[in-house]
Amino acid sequence: MKTQIQRLWILGLIVLTFGLGLAGGVALDYQGLAVFPASDSSSSGKNLDVPLIEEAWNLVQKDYVDRAAIQPTPLTYGAIGGMVNALGDTGHTRFLSPEEVQQERSFTEGQFEGIGAEVQLKNGHVVIVAPIDGSPAQKAGLQPGDIILKVDGKDVTGLPLSQVIGLVKGPAGTSVTLTILNPSSGQTKDFTLERAKIAIHNVTWHQLPGTKVAHLRIAAFSQGVTQDLQAALKEIKQQQMTGIILDLRNNPGGLLDEAVGTASQFLTGGNVLLEKNAQGQTTPVAVQPGGVAPDVPMVVLINAGTASASEIVAGALQDAHRATIAGETTFGTGTVLNEFRLSDGSALLLATEEWLTPNGQTIWHKGITPEVVVSLPQNVPPLFPEEEAGMTAAQLQASNDQQLLRALNLLTQSGGSQPGSSK
Repeated sequence: MKTQIQRLWILGLIVLTFGLGLAGGVALDYQGLAVFPASDSSSSGKNLDVPLIEEAWNLVQKDYVDRAAIQPTPLTYGAIGGMVNALGDTGHTRFLSPEEVQQERSFTEGQFEGIGAEVQLKNGHVVIVAPIDGSPAQKAGLQPGDIILKVDGKDVTGLPLSQVIGLVKGPAGTSVTLTILNPSSGQTKDFTLERAKIAIHNVTWHQLPGTKVAHLRIAAFSQGVTQDLQAALKEIKQQQMTGIILDLRNNPGGLLDEAVGTASQFLTGGNVLLEKNAQGQTTPVAVQPGGVAPDVPMVVLINAGTASASEIVAGALQDAHRATIAGETTFGTGTVLNEFRLSDGSALLLATEEWLTPNGQTIWHKGITPEVVVSLPQNVPPLFPEEEAGMTAAQLQASNDQQLLRALNLLTQSGGSQPGSSK
């Protein structure tokens, strides 16, 4: 069964939903193989070679020395995961166990248990794409690009992503120690994090001290973001802010509909993105009418942790010349994932379409390149709105968030980007 919600996820949110077991029976165990339709195909044909799979299973069951390791459920899931991974769509198309299906649902609903870090398997390593706002991962100082080398002292290099997540997960209030490699500095450090229940506050904003500029942060594109954004934009306009800094740094993505709804708040027409199917046909996804803030000058902040749905928003505003894009090149996620439920509660997230910017630019593996390139100094985290309450203008300048300060300068010195401009 295919669900109707399209997701644009980076692979593997470490959400640790404790207490959920594997649901139902096993769709493809030893007995199940025996009742599959006979296949005359060879491994070079177009059909799955079921007899070959059964042959391998029989050998494992008969001769493998560690008898306790012969468990149908993990072996079945491993086989399905291996088949999906062989497609080569690393970081996108993937298999979800019933527990991981629930974890995905928790994230789209905006609350979950865990350490709160979006991760991807890259070159045999589990790489942090972005820590979630307010999560143990963010509070501990984990950064986009950090590599998880060990979990509680166990080397996880080369392990499947699901297995690494299995080592990290656990109930709220318990601790896990991650050995992290920072690829920029080459330094390795242990981080001990206490797992927690995390409620995602997707939309926050604050008036930057000493200015009439709103710092508007979208942390992720979970369900309801568009509605929350509309309410925030109405407050911003009521308080007569003269400009908006839309902060998409470390935003790992989320739901396609919410990305379209978000971009539509700042545009009056045209397209938000193009969807390209397996046959190469492109379908435009139009801007929704009735945007709340199509005429407020704005700068969009992006970085290497900006991914997926947030790249759609940045790309749409860039192609429409609606905003100046500042910061660093984004992560480069480019496929629309549809969820296909399997009989035991597990699911396949399959890339059924690739998305492009309205001008037809490919984002997959390339990312969105900012017009104004600004990097953060090493070990300086981004400053987000919830931290700005009570700050003075001097404290803002002393924060050393060079990306935010440059965006503020762009707005206050030149008026930012207006609709129809050609920055």
